Amino acid sequence: MNKFTHIDYIIFVIYFVVVSGYGYWVYSRKKIKGVSDSRDFFLAEGSLTWWAIGASLIASNISAEQFIGTSGQGFAVGLAVAAYEWVAAIALIIVAVWFIPIFLKNKIFTMPQFLHTRYNETVSFIMAIFWLLLYVLVNLTSILYLGALAINSLAGGGYLHEIIIALAVFALFITLGGMKVIGFTDVIQVLVLVVGGLATTYIALTLVSEKFGLGHDAIAGLSAMFKDAPEHFKMIMAKPQPGAPQAEINKYLALPGIAMYFAGQWIVNLNYWGCNQYITQRALGADLKTARTGILFAGLMKLAMPIIVVLPGIAAYVLYKNGGLQQEMSSGGHFNSDNAYSAILGFLPTGLKGLSVAALTAAIVASLAGKANSISTIFTLDIYKKHIDKGASEKKMVITGKIVILAALVFSIILTWKDLLGISGEGGFTYIQKYTGYISPGIFAIFILGFFWKRTTGAAAIAGILTSFAMSVLFNNFAPALFGHETLLYTAFPTGDAKGTWQIPFLICMGLSFFFTVLVMAVISLAGPKINPKALDIPKHMFKVDKGTLALIIVTLMLLTMLYVKFW
Repeated sequence: MNKFTHIDYIIFVIYFVVVSGYGYWVYSRKKIKGVSDSRDFFLAEGSLTWWAIGASLIASNISAEQFIGTSGQGFAVGLAVAAYEWVAAIALIIVAVWFIPIFLKNKIFTMPQFLHTRYNETVSFIMAIFWLLLYVLVNLTSILYLGALAINSLAGGGYLHEIIIALAVFALFITLGGMKVIGFTDVIQVLVLVVGGLATTYIALTLVSEKFGLGHDAIAGLSAMFKDAPEHFKMIMAKPQPGAPQAEINKYLALPGIAMYFAGQWIVNLNYWGCNQYITQRALGADLKTARTGILFAGLMKLAMPIIVVLPGIAAYVLYKNGGLQQEMSSGGHFNSDNAYSAILGFLPTGLKGLSVAALTAAIVASLAGKANSISTIFTLDIYKKHIDKGASEKKMVITGKIVILAALVFSIILTWKDLLGISGEGGFTYIQKYTGYISPGIFAIFILGFFWKRTTGAAAIAGILTSFAMSVLFNNFAPALFGHETLLYTAFPTGDAKGTWQIPFLICMGLSFFFTVLVMAVISLAGPKINPKALDIPKHMFKVDKGTLALIIVTLMLLTMLYVKFW
């Protein structure tokens, strides 16, 4: 494995200088124009172009959990994990056509604000607290930990804490400039991560080609992967038979075949892309056409993401299976599938290694900055302004937002210092999806019913939040024991731990939780008033799309269909 050279370090430093310099230039222009109000800081209102919105969405999404976690899943499970990327393309179409018009028409700037407008202050406050806890305890910490773990591995180990601090500090500098700085620096971040990601994939394929004696040929390497690991190129995983190896059961627990397409996969994506402050914030300050085009542009880019976040993991699996990467796939003497991406990075030639590590760093920093800004936005606009200092000036709100950003990053450093949340034990990608899934069915239920069913009441929304969390805990932790795993034969599988417990795949748990949440909300709403004064007025003409938008949607769906036909 090649080590970092002076050229790699120079390229890496150039990346930091360019991004920092560009961010400062954007910030300086904003100061010259005298822009310092809270909406500009949190939303970059009206200043992001469609390509900046699309690039920022991808830069914030493709972070450590994608490069590291998804590649790790590519190693362990295969192409089936690309469902998260490809279903996201459809989810983004739905968000662009049906969700964003509702937000923009009602001048929504934060997700808790929508809940206040549609339901009541109690629902808004409860969910603001839930989101803050989720973003800090699950998202921010996991992004920071996984990213630092990968870079530390490439650096030869022993620098984990220093890297954690460095990533947090760089994210802090970008975030303090506000959403406009984040949005436009994300354009550079996307370019770097795509170029670096493609370089990593190319090297991974050539390593496989060389392993099988086919020369330095990426296409030959891809063909060799198809032949050597055909099971890793199937989108739908077969249900394990009784007595199947635990490894096969673990795969199905993570990605339960076609069943996940009728359960959690849609909830994960529609909640993430349509009901998530971290994501929708990029588009909430724009006009409808700009926001729609940016979101659809991101959807089109999502189709290509498995090339840079899944293929390297599958390549690492093929190499490991055939006697390679034995040392690289270990952390502290223990095998860890999340090492797949960094294992491939280590073989990049001089120069490309610096660029690819810069790409990985770009993804981590962009995601950290976006998440920290969302934490700051929700706290400042939905908690501080409403409940702590109702008369706060614009300047005071911006200062408060910056303090919250600093506090969130410091707290995340503390949590990741000794992996206090046990992220490494779950596997990075699974950790994020599983624990987000404890509240995402309820969030999605109160949003979707709030959008399109006028009778949904505030009481139903509160009941939905509580029901969703209770059902998620029930199905994830207690259902097989309470009802007997024989009665849950299709969904429950032994986990392989010392206790011999059984577990339902978390994506199916999300579907079950969503079903019972909607049922409870419907019953309570039907018992309420027939005319709900809080219902939204949604003219149908809001959902009309122009010819250019329709063409972009058709192209995305055609490409997606071709991919699923190929790998079904």
